[in-house]
Amino acid sequence: MLTKRKKESESAKTRLHDTDAGSSQVQVALLTRRIQELSVHLNKNHKDKHSRRGLLGLVADRRKHLKYLESTNRRAYGTLVKKLGLKR
Repeated sequence: MLTKRKKESESAKTRLHDTDAGSSQVQVALLTRRIQELSVHLNKNHKDKHSRRGLLGLVADRRKHLKYLESTNRRAYGTLVKKLGLKR
């Protein structure tokens, strides 16, 4: 689970301006962080099927955001993928 402090630090890395809280870049960064934390949890608790389903939903949501960002702003998409270390 992301605490308020972790969420703030992740969004500060990818913000477009000081009051940006909901742009696609910030949302993808937050989803990526949640996916990473949930993956660590699932490596320890491999029988947790409910969390695995939640993880698949987060991955699908991130994919949708990335697809939208790629179609609207290619340059921002490229820099975000490099910054987050995604395989796209």
